[in-house]
Amino acid sequence: MSLGKYMQPLRIGINSQDERRKIENIRQLPIKILQIGAGNFLRGFFDWMIYESITQGKYHGSIALTPPTPNGAVKLQQLAEQDGLYTLITRGVQHGEVTEHRSIIPVFKTFIDPYTEWEQFLQLAELESLDIIISNTTEAGLTYEPIDYIAGEPLRNYPARLTVFLYRRFQHFAGDSSHGLLILPCELIENNGDVLKQYVLRYADDFGFGTDFVQWIEQSQRFLNNLVDRIVPGLPPEEEYARLVEQYGYEDSFINTAEPYHLWAIQGEPELDKRLPLAQIGLNVHWVKDLQPFQERKVRILNGAHTLMTPVGLLYGKTTVRDVMDDPHLSQWIISTITEEVIPSLTLDEKELQSYATETFERFRNPYLEHRLQDIALNSLSKFKTRILPTLKAYTEKYNQLPAEIVYSLAALIVLYRLQPAEEGQPHQAQTLSGATLTIKDNKEYIQRLAEHWQQPQLSDIVTSILSDQQIWEEDLTQIQGLEAAIVSNIHILEEQRQ
Repeated sequence: MSLGKYMQPLRIGINSQDERRKIENIRQLPIKILQIGAGNFLRGFFDWMIYESITQGKYHGSIALTPPTPNGAVKLQQLAEQDGLYTLITRGVQHGEVTEHRSIIPVFKTFIDPYTEWEQFLQLAELESLDIIISNTTEAGLTYEPIDYIAGEPLRNYPARLTVFLYRRFQHFAGDSSHGLLILPCELIENNGDVLKQYVLRYADDFGFGTDFVQWIEQSQRFLNNLVDRIVPGLPPEEEYARLVEQYGYEDSFINTAEPYHLWAIQGEPELDKRLPLAQIGLNVHWVKDLQPFQERKVRILNGAHTLMTPVGLLYGKTTVRDVMDDPHLSQWIISTITEEVIPSLTLDEKELQSYATETFERFRNPYLEHRLQDIALNSLSKFKTRILPTLKAYTEKYNQLPAEIVYSLAALIVLYRLQPAEEGQPHQAQTLSGATLTIKDNKEYIQRLAEHWQQPQLSDIVTSILSDQQIWEEDLTQIQGLEAAIVSNIHILEEQRQ
C-alpha cells in the first residue's frame, strides 16, 4: 500500500535530500497502526509520539489513516494532497522558559475512506504487520445503537465498524490468537477501553458472528483503558498563520500547535512498551495497573483549578485562564487554594501532586493559549459537583473545618448564577462585579431552579434553598456543618465590591 490515488510529489517544507530520504524511509515501513481520526489532538499527540519513536530507532511501523465520519473524507483528501505531511509547532512554557519547536510529521503511509472504500478498509485487517488500533472519535463516536448489518455495506457507527473489521481479521487468520491487536480508544470517557469492548461484543452478538469470534475477542484482543492529556489548539489564528508561512517559507493548511506538556496513562503491563515504545524514549507515558490516581489528580487539580477559578475570574472581569494567572492577587489565590486545600484532601503522594500542580500552573501561563473562561463555564454546576464537592467534603472530614477558599469559589458561583430573567429561547445573562453582562449556558432545569431560588427575599433563605436542592447537587449540602453561614458571609463580601 502507498499514499494512494491522491499522492503528490513531496513539497511541504522539505529543504534537503537528507530530509526527503528520511521521509521516504519512514513511508517504506510496514503498516502497524490503524488510526481512526485525523483531528488536531491525535496529530499533535499520538502521531508526534510515533514520529519521535521512529526517529530514535525504536519503532518500525507506519500508519493507515481513516476518518471517523463521512464528513472527514474531505480532510483526508486534503491531507493526502499535501503528501500526508503536516507541521507541528510545540510551544509554551517549560521549566520557566518559553520554548518553540517545529517538526514535519511524515508517519502516514496510506489514506482510506471506509465509507467509499469499504473493501479496501477491511483489507487492512488482513495485514500481518497490523498491531495497533487507535481512535479519537469524540465521546459522541463511542456509542451503541441498534444496527442492521448488511455484508458489503459500510457502517457509520465506529464500534460497529470495528466489530466487522475485527471479524475480517478473525476469518483471515482463522482465529489465530497471535494476531490480536492493541486497541486504544482515546475518547475522553472513563474506562474507554472497557466501554469500546462492551460495544464490540454486543455488535458481535447482534451480527451473529458466533461464539468462536467472541472468544477470540475476549482472549486475543487488548482493549486498554487510557487517559490522555495535552492541549492541542490546532491551526493558529489568521494573522499568526500568515507570520508562520512567511517564517517557514511554505503553506500548510494542516499546521498544528500543541503545548509542551503531554501525559498518556495506559492501563496495561509495562512490557507492552515493547510493542508501543514510547516510555522508553523518555515521553511522559505510563503503563499502569490503575488509572484512578491519574484520573483523580487530573480532575481534582487541573480540571478542579479551572472550575474553581472560573466564577471568581468572570466576576472580576477576566476573560481567559491566562488573565487570571497574570493577575497577582487571583494567581496567588488559585495557587494557594490548590496547594493548601485541594492537595491535602487527596490520598495520593504529595510530592507527585505538588509537581503536577506546578506543571499545571505553568501550562495555565502558556502565552500561546487562549483558554476562555466562558468556555470553561459551560455546565459549571455539574462540573462543581463532580470536580470540587468531593474535595470540599474530604477536606472538611479530614481537618474538621471548611476549606475557606473553595467555599469562596462556591459563593462566587452562586453569585454568578444570580441570573437576569430571559424571554423564551433567549440566553440567560449574568453580571460581573463591574456590571458587565455575561451569557450563562447550563442545564435549563438547573438555571430555572436557581432563578426561582433567587426570588426569595432573604439571602440566608436563598442560600439554604440553593444548597439543599438535591436536583442540582444530588445531596443536601446544608448537612455540611457551617457551609450555609460561610456562603452567606462570602456573598456579602462579593456584593460589597459591586460598582
